Amino acid sequence: MTADRRDDLLVLLAAALPLALLLVRERVIAGSAGFPLDDSWIHLHFARNLAEGAGFAYNPGVPVAGSTAPLWTLLLAAGARVAGASLVMVKTLGVAGALAAALVLRRAALAWGASPPAALVAAVALVWSGPFAWGALSGMEVTLAALLVAAALLALARDHLVLTAVAGGLATLARPEAVVLLPFLALARRPTPRRLALFAAIVVAALLPFVAFCWATTGTPFPSTAAAKVEGGLLGRLIGLREPARVTWLERPLAFGLDWLTWLARTHPLLPLALVAIVLAWRRRGRALGMVGLVLLAHPLAMAVLAPYRGPGFQEGRYSIHLLPVALLMLAVAFGPWANIAPARNRAPTRCGGRAASLALALYLAVALVTLAPAADRYAWGVQNINAMQVHLGRWVDAHLPRSATLAVNDIGAIAYFSRRPVIDLMGLVTPEIRPYRRAGEAGVLRFVAERCPDFVIVFPTWFPELTARRELLTPIYRVRLERNEVSGGPEMVVYRLARCAV
Repeated sequence: MTADRRDDLLVLLAAALPLALLLVRERVIAGSAGFPLDDSWIHLHFARNLAEGAGFAYNPGVPVAGSTAPLWTLLLAAGARVAGASLVMVKTLGVAGALAAALVLRRAALAWGASPPAALVAAVALVWSGPFAWGALSGMEVTLAALLVAAALLALARDHLVLTAVAGGLATLARPEAVVLLPFLALARRPTPRRLALFAAIVVAALLPFVAFCWATTGTPFPSTAAAKVEGGLLGRLIGLREPARVTWLERPLAFGLDWLTWLARTHPLLPLALVAIVLAWRRRGRALGMVGLVLLAHPLAMAVLAPYRGPGFQEGRYSIHLLPVALLMLAVAFGPWANIAPARNRAPTRCGGRAASLALALYLAVALVTLAPAADRYAWGVQNINAMQVHLGRWVDAHLPRSATLAVNDIGAIAYFSRRPVIDLMGLVTPEIRPYRRAGEAGVLRFVAERCPDFVIVFPTWFPELTARRELLTPIYRVRLERNEVSGGPEMVVYRLARCAV
């Protein structure tokens, strides 16, 4: 067996540890398999409709750009077409994406000049990162996005412009925050007009079909999920949200920057050193690698200014996990033992330096193991919460409410998936026509409910205190309360029958 294949095998074997740990804790805490977020069921519901011929629609026959990760939704639809829509299928694809991302990252680290031991540790460190292991089993798109980012890093190292642009464009379709990486990829090598034009043309070609679909179904060049969630920033201004300039340009960037550092440190106490490693990687491997590393500084600022929703650490860092390959690549190149292909101006490391680097690599992995235990519990409690509330309610609706009933809900995932009832999304993710009403606050939502007149309303009372207090309009018929709420939007969700539509 060659050394290259041996290291690949070691990465795959190492990945079994965190995945097994999370699955064991899931069984102990949740009692059954599931997803740690309701959003995972949204993807699967879209995918099942696509596989069954209902189009990219949440309610069959009503196309809507309700996914910020359309590439992941399409991949799940292909999986559902071949193997059926199921937890096993989704988790298999998530794990496959995680393993592939780690293997590609190892090759990217080698291509950028890291030694084989440092490249191997970077790959193992990726799969031993709690948020990354969470992402592999979460039913979310994060490992696919990380795989495409790692592929872009590898293509850039080999100076394959077309492949770099393709991977970067597809990464944006898997996780929209990856758009921040695109200018750094484009400018990493000598930015001639021809290179920039070709890069831009490839990215536009990748993104244009989905942008056109968004425009046709939501009236905006971005999905309805983004329009529904954005809380301010430049994108917020485009859709009519106004906020003080100090919030846009100072307060939120500072808060997001702190959240970014906190998330990096919680993922691994040494991971914030990746920000320092940008300078060292630039000196060791030149401008191209250093330029790409700058995305680690730009990420929280871009999130804060462009389209803020929650911070970089929100929900295990689901908006940031795709950048873990970049951070680990910086560390591997900056602090790992040097490879033989290091620039000639760099002297070979001394034996003492090599031992120190090896100890540092071992220390990183040892600390990574310690961080996995709390990550596994967070994952398991997320599954428990979603199974006990949203999944339970979806099955209850399927068993107790008429097949023709229309539901107005604020968590659309599992309830729609298991009940297969048509839904009105009170948050606007798949019902974009509610957005103008939501600008008027709860009174606007109440007016929308009165106009659309659903049969039942299923919401967190804490989200809509005025609406749910109107007993002449809403009659509670069933409720679920979590004893320990870790991820759900509220501790209690209630099913109401709409008594009358008039406000």
